[in-house]
Amino acid sequence: MVAVRSGKQLGGWYHLAVGLLRPGMMAITRRDWRGTEHLRPEVRADGTQEGIVVCTNHISWFDPLECAHFLYDNGRPPRFLGKESVFRIPVAGRIITGAGQIPVYRETVDAAASVREAISAVEKGECVVVYPEGTISRDPDLWPMTGKTGAARIALATGAPVVPVAQWGAQDVIGPYKAEFRAWPRKTMHVWAGPAVDLDDLRDRPVDTAVLAEATARIMAAITAILEEIRGELAPAERYDLRKHRDDEARTADGEGS
Repeated sequence: MVAVRSGKQLGGWYHLAVGLLRPGMMAITRRDWRGTEHLRPEVRADGTQEGIVVCTNHISWFDPLECAHFLYDNGRPPRFLGKESVFRIPVAGRIITGAGQIPVYRETVDAAASVREAISAVEKGECVVVYPEGTISRDPDLWPMTGKTGAARIALATGAPVVPVAQWGAQDVIGPYKAEFRAWPRKTMHVWAGPAVDLDDLRDRPVDTAVLAEATARIMAAITAILEEIRGELAPAERYDLRKHRDDEARTADGEGS
């Protein structure tokens, strides 16, 4: 691990999580990690690293473990924004809460509190991880879907770099939305980071719907480009839009029921 501090003093719960999970990850996965130099922006006068926002694709319930492994071993102990329901899981929920992960209360009055906490963490020099898709990809071939604007809001509010990360391989351990665990034979976890997404021309503009949409589109394009390189394939020209898909399903159901 690099010697530069991340800006966060890791507590007992965080070290417990690392002690429980890292040995298992080392044992059951092979690792193809690239672009780690992009995780280390400028160092502040106090010796801490500048805060960053890491945005990654979501392909499996297993990939948060691999993303955390990638970041922790490269000197960036992560704080994830995650569904608040995960924080209510017995034992595991207590550990991730104690380790300082950030619950997201979707479509409630508490939703903005998650963004504020993430902004505060980044400003303190921490690494905050956001899944812009908000859920495991529903694209039939697991390409990144359209993104939500939370990551863009955090980045534009803090001025912090947005580091795109693409993951591939976790779906071979736990398939999307499947109750399975296929640890053997060992699978290779491809986790590649790219250079920070260029948002400079957006940072001095009012943060309105158009700016958030453009920043989010750039973030998703950067993640997708890295994933294309990992997979050696081209993503579909049109990104899967989960909201539109659900709206179409609802209209179809209404039509069938009328």
